Amino acid sequence: MKSDELGEQKLSKLKGLAILSSDALSSVAYGTEQILIVLATIGVASFWYSIPIALCILILLFALILSYRQIIFAYPNGGGAYMVSKENMGVNFGLVAGGSLLVDYILTVAVSVSAGADALTSAFPGMHDYTVAIAVFFVVIITIMNLRGLTESATILMFPVYLFVICFIIMLIVGLYRVVTGDIPYTLQTDFGAPVAGISLFILLKAFASGTSALTGVEAISNAIPNFKDPAPKNAAKTLVIMGGMLATLFVGITFLSYYYGVGPKEKETIVSQIASITFGRNIMYYLIQGTTTVILILAANTGFSAFPQLAFNLAKDGFIPRKFTVRGDRLGYSNGIIVLGIASIVLIYLFNGKTEQLIPLYAVGVFIPFTLSQTGMTIKWFKEKSNGWIPKMLTNLFGAIISFIVLSIFFITKFEKVWFVLVFLPVIVYFFHQIKKHYDSVAVQLRINPEERISPYEGNVIVVPVAGITKVVEKSVNYAKSITDQVYAVYVAFDREEEKRFEEKWKKYYPDVRLVTLQSKYRSLVTPLMKFISTIENKAEDTNYQVTVLIPQFVTKRTWHHFLHNQSSLLIRAYLIFKKDVIVTTVPYHFNE
Repeated sequence: MKSDELGEQKLSKLKGLAILSSDALSSVAYGTEQILIVLATIGVASFWYSIPIALCILILLFALILSYRQIIFAYPNGGGAYMVSKENMGVNFGLVAGGSLLVDYILTVAVSVSAGADALTSAFPGMHDYTVAIAVFFVVIITIMNLRGLTESATILMFPVYLFVICFIIMLIVGLYRVVTGDIPYTLQTDFGAPVAGISLFILLKAFASGTSALTGVEAISNAIPNFKDPAPKNAAKTLVIMGGMLATLFVGITFLSYYYGVGPKEKETIVSQIASITFGRNIMYYLIQGTTTVILILAANTGFSAFPQLAFNLAKDGFIPRKFTVRGDRLGYSNGIIVLGIASIVLIYLFNGKTEQLIPLYAVGVFIPFTLSQTGMTIKWFKEKSNGWIPKMLTNLFGAIISFIVLSIFFITKFEKVWFVLVFLPVIVYFFHQIKKHYDSVAVQLRINPEERISPYEGNVIVVPVAGITKVVEKSVNYAKSITDQVYAVYVAFDREEEKRFEEKWKKYYPDVRLVTLQSKYRSLVTPLMKFISTIENKAEDTNYQVTVLIPQFVTKRTWHHFLHNQSSLLIRAYLIFKKDVIVTTVPYHFNE
């Protein structure tokens, strides 16, 4: 695609919702279940606590939506938590937020696709042995889809995402209707408010922390604002609010029906499957619910593919990760970010053999660190600027920061054995960010032209041509060298005296006007004596301000596999010479016809 076609790749609200909300919406498939898994350690009598816990999570969601809506308008160029934290709290806080999100998006892809593969193999047990291969296949497909461009991937994603939402809304409506009409027996309920022996604040906090996994992906829209059509901030903000409303409705609805139906976590059946089975029976609607749930879990990975490249662009633009992440590909997407994300998630899937359940706590912590930092950063921003209406804005972000910090603290208190790695990993990744930045700053200083330290023009050129025989490729190289300068040295490395004498006699016959230097190599090394000679020439050239150029003859085979039939010693010489500071290395290629 042409560069001026970038506007055509921008997302409408409808497509933006599909491509950036799949992670958040898919979490309703397991958010309630994560709460009940913790409560089940006490007993089914404690399941009624899932309702107040879900309402607390709803309050947190509301605070996050309001907060990120303000971030969208305050930072319309995207970057989300990274930009907010960096500008208002300092570079290191920004890098912690950015590093957390980069890793979190990799986890998003690995966890989501693995969960989708598990759902598929659960329906077809004969495929269970191929779970990893299926997960990798899905990652490859989603990677290719995103490399084709945002608009194309959004067009493909719209149908399954909205079908998932419609199916779940139908299930909630039918389920609530059956509850209201008394079609669901009251005996299936757990009494609300009943005292529960063994319940503790620690268990409730742990259940709450587990349930907040339903909020993963909320921040993705604020990272990808530039992907929306103009006015981008306005469209992104509306999309965020719509996503928040849909997520709240589905999550609370699933939690209420799970309580009223009296269902609990089972080893071989999900909460959603049990609710669908009770609501519809094992008919086509049940299988449609299961099918769309599987698809949305897989497509949740696409949120990572949408947000990771944009976040990587912002970090690379500031010099904290390789600059190649700022380059747009043939289809105008940040292809390098997409490819790196795909490869990293595949590696993660292989390392954990497709069983990434132990990564879910890290996944959630990786979200709430940026949540906390971004809300704190916005609070500081409003307090410093004191613009019109700053007090309500500051209080909104302060409320979000406090709740996010509380959730983060709960994670570290209740699941420390699963999330302690974050405390080691984040300082390490921030250190590497700084090292990359240090390198780029050093390169900029070294490349900058200083009028007082200009490089003196060279007086001439000394060319060294390594030769292995008298051939057409050597002839072409020598003729090229002679066209540049009369200071040409042909260098031949001999392994015995007889060979040396024969070559010298032959050389005088063909090139009497080109000086030949023969070097003896007692240990049959080609590179060592050649490097010593070049160093000698280099030292002499420094005194006369001459530039040393090593001109390497190299033949190029027509077929790739022919390359492996030859020694290709020229590549070895180039590998050694590339580290020589004041030597220019160039190649004269000779192409074979067959």
